Amino acid sequence: MRHVALMVASLALGQILLPLAAFSKAPALSQAAGTYEVSGTSQIRFSVDQIGGGGINGRFTKFSGRFRIDGRRIDASTISFTLYPQSVSTQERRMEDFLRSSAVFDADAYPTVTFRSTAVRQTGDDTAVVDGMLTARGITHREQFSVRLQGFNRNDIAFNVTGNVYRSRYRMDVGTPIYLNVVKFDMDIRGVRQ
Repeated sequence: MRHVALMVASLALGQILLPLAAFSKAPALSQAAGTYEVSGTSQIRFSVDQIGGGGINGRFTKFSGRFRIDGRRIDASTISFTLYPQSVSTQERRMEDFLRSSAVFDADAYPTVTFRSTAVRQTGDDTAVVDGMLTARGITHREQFSVRLQGFNRNDIAFNVTGNVYRSRYRMDVGTPIYLNVVKFDMDIRGVRQ
């Protein structure tokens, strides 16, 4: 039986608030087929390591997205995701202001970061890889995210999505090499069937 593997989006980041005990694992692709909205209960987390330990840990509290799982071919599925840099949260006001500033996200000039899938490839019963175009600060590059199915029921589906993005590609490399160039995303994405 063919299994569904993925969906995001990245683009990318706590716990899924729906109890995963209510989900079944690895549904048939035809069961999971449909269009899903990314729920506000999803968690979009990121981290940037620092030489010598520590670093920046944060999350985005405002985002939106939609994905469509094709019932016959996983590779025909699509994902679109938007996050809003003004919503960045690190529990440190000074750091949040810095990340929103023109040195990093330049959130006033570029209020969104977007991801649009270009390819979805199933890699296991409950895993997939998603390639797509990430746009931040008006710059677009191809990025890749790994997706693992966490659970599924009739109306909801949950994934963990991880990926590394080089911030220098988007002119956000202030602070290197003290802060590493890689931004690590770890996202728990819940989709609600439409």
